[in-house]
Amino acid sequence: MLAVRKTSASPGVTLDHIQEPKSPESDQVLIEVEAAGICGSDVHVYEWTKGYEFMQSKLPVTLGHEFSGRIVKIGSSVSGFEEGDLVTAMPSASCMRCSDCVGGAPHFCLHRQTIGLTKNGAFARFVIAPSMSCLKLAPSTNPVLAALIEPLAVGDHAANVADVKAGDTVVVLGPGTIGQSIICAAKWRGASRIIVVGMNDASRLAIAHAMGATHSIDLSANIDLTAQIKDINNGRLVDIVIEATGHASSVQTGLDVLKRGGVLVCAGIHSIPASFDLTSLVRNSQQIRGAHSSRRRSWEIIADRLSRDPDVFKPMVSIELGLKDAVMGFEKCLTREVSKVILRPN
Repeated sequence: MLAVRKTSASPGVTLDHIQEPKSPESDQVLIEVEAAGICGSDVHVYEWTKGYEFMQSKLPVTLGHEFSGRIVKIGSSVSGFEEGDLVTAMPSASCMRCSDCVGGAPHFCLHRQTIGLTKNGAFARFVIAPSMSCLKLAPSTNPVLAALIEPLAVGDHAANVADVKAGDTVVVLGPGTIGQSIICAAKWRGASRIIVVGMNDASRLAIAHAMGATHSIDLSANIDLTAQIKDINNGRLVDIVIEATGHASSVQTGLDVLKRGGVLVCAGIHSIPASFDLTSLVRNSQQIRGAHSSRRRSWEIIADRLSRDPDVFKPMVSIELGLKDAVMGFEKCLTREVSKVILRPN
């Protein structure tokens, strides 16, 4: 089968014909992929930026961790699933034996394996996933939109970490897919103003508005961001900033527009360390929190919303391509003129 692979610790990907997966192990399922999204993490891997060195010992590996598909084979000990079920899967699988897992925090497991990063992923016709990671979807769910569940769950988790509440003013730094997902989550929680900030991002800022942003700011206009936000927010700094850019300088940018006692959540993956004014943070009693990945409850919430109101999420999908055009998809992501690029293996 054709697969999009990372084969070396250098920029680029390869399109290889590899053997189809064999029968799943007893606790696994074999999934025929319907749709798989190119994530910002995949783009970092494509460019081979810092922060993904952990993959080096696992290469070559098939990429792709945002996906939906139908189960075609079930392991002998798997229950709760049937062949033909439409599913998605949380990409990270924990060992369930270490102290973090036993202590109720499997998301902190140091031994977890991640579909599409440390084990073969969904940029291929078939992918194997642990059944415990899978989520059965309503039969009526649009498979293309179902590939958005992973980033939407990441955004929902970031909003949870930020503790967004009704009436809050929230700034989202970065209008990409994660930023758009955070906007959705902030809107659901009743934020009164959602201000999205980008740089030369007209197309994605427009999508962010469609997802619920009340205001947008493009920094390419060389404006005073703090003054602009105060103008929008009745002269005040904001309650919450959620950073989803992956640019280290955005941490200080976020702190500059955050009120005293406010919360900055970093959800982006940064290739270089951030530099910011720690004394100012302390004196202003501001908090910085990290939000990585997601939790199963967010997946369940998103899957339910997506099945009941799919039209809300359609603006997030910019283009669908076959696997043979995957490199084109990665290059389109680099232009920042598109939101989600979906690969259709079949």
